[in-house]
Amino acid sequence: MDDARGVPRWFAIASFALISLLALLALRVAQRPAAPIVLPAAPVAQPSGPGIELWLSTQDRRLRLARQADVPASDATSTPADVVIDTSKTYQSIVGFGAALTDASAWLLQNKLSAPARHALLLELFGPPPGLDFNMVRLTIGASDFSLQPYTLDDMPAGEVDPELQHFNVAANVPYLIPTVQEALAIDPQLRIIASPWSAPAWMKTSANLIGGSLLEEYEAAYAQYLVKYVDTYRSYGIPIFALTLQNEPGFVPLTYPGMLLSAEQRARIVAQYLGPALAGRRPPTRILGWDHNWDEPQQPLDVLYDAEAARYLDGIAWHCYRGTPGAQSDVHRAFPRKDAYITECSGGDWESSKHGELLWFARDLLLGGLRNWARGVVYWNLALDENHGPHFGGCDTCKGIVTIDSRSGAVSRNDEYYAFAHYSRFIHPGAVRIWSTDTGDDIKNVAFRNPDGGSIVLVLINGKTVPHDVSVQQGELDFRYTMPAESVATFVWQAAAAAAKPATAATIAPPATPGGAGRPGATPR
Repeated sequence: MDDARGVPRWFAIASFALISLLALLALRVAQRPAAPIVLPAAPVAQPSGPGIELWLSTQDRRLRLARQADVPASDATSTPADVVIDTSKTYQSIVGFGAALTDASAWLLQNKLSAPARHALLLELFGPPPGLDFNMVRLTIGASDFSLQPYTLDDMPAGEVDPELQHFNVAANVPYLIPTVQEALAIDPQLRIIASPWSAPAWMKTSANLIGGSLLEEYEAAYAQYLVKYVDTYRSYGIPIFALTLQNEPGFVPLTYPGMLLSAEQRARIVAQYLGPALAGRRPPTRILGWDHNWDEPQQPLDVLYDAEAARYLDGIAWHCYRGTPGAQSDVHRAFPRKDAYITECSGGDWESSKHGELLWFARDLLLGGLRNWARGVVYWNLALDENHGPHFGGCDTCKGIVTIDSRSGAVSRNDEYYAFAHYSRFIHPGAVRIWSTDTGDDIKNVAFRNPDGGSIVLVLINGKTVPHDVSVQQGELDFRYTMPAESVATFVWQAAAAAAKPATAATIAPPATPGGAGRPGATPR
């Protein structure tokens, strides 16, 4: 049947439906939030002559590690630059960057992703650029708060003990943790693994419980042997342990998940009399790191280092970010300059201070501050968590992973911490050395490195101001200028061969900066 205008009714109905559908689609597109700006991997046009490669991220997430057009370089002028870099003055060499492969992270990777999707994500995290190029991992010896249930590697029925460790086993790690570590090692065989216990077995403790209590002195030797058996057992699975700590956060007693007090006196005695001699002379070596807790108590690791017998076996100190400032690392370095520093834990989360984003805090206060204060490696807390900040057993219920894996769909989201770490991990190679650069104050921060691959220079610049800021940079005979966007992080890379370093002069050399920075805002002190 036709309508009054002679148009077939079926045609009119179809036309009306099509117009309605197009209008609905237009409305949804208009209402959809703007996606982050992702620029092409290579800029459309490059300036002629030598240039400085540039990657940029902004706190508002409109730019996230976006490659920008090269910054043109020029000959240095007589005008002093804001940032002067001196490649002849060097500091610590860099081991790397990474995150903790907790039970929660491994369980998600194995149970919420298909095998191809899991491999693709692990390749993105541990593979070379365009991957994150992580080359460090932290493992928990037994359960942490980010486990599905509490356990250790030698649990016994109540009232029973096992001083000979005849019941030691890693059965709880076989289904998902060990296979995930092995898959990461297949991607990067040079992966550096740091392992930390949250608690000794309950039968070794004053509380007879994984939660609370301290280590009974009569089991100090058995506890050291427990850690040695962990190293040997994991090595039998093809997983070498780069470094051990005696106890995660030994000065904190959690109420809802495994933990244990371990005094400086006990830590020194265990290292000097048991663990140090047991691991000495092994090849490849397993290093022992002290403390493994916050920046606010540098006297704690110093008390152990002042014990000469313990100090001979300690390779360095492990630090967390939740209280204090990274300047504590320099305090310990000045007293014991031959001992290394590693940041082994720091977590982001959905707390009040993070509602405007966490890019700047992690790039500036954690990574830049830690590296300016002698850190050889920086390791984030959970590699991956789900949309509910888990799975976890007690502890932090708002923590975030480097990535979020949706437990229903398997979709992967990359958090601010992912991009903060990428500005360092993708460009600063293992064996790079930190080099001297001008301390530029509070609003504009910087740190510089020379890579071992023929001498490329990496400079990370951070503008914490809410307005753009012009910055000039000079390295040897090379000079460039760039206007940093408001609240932004930039990584610049260029070949040092194009700019031979000038001889050091009194005008350009200053003591290494030891910026303060704040402890992790919003995080629950641990």
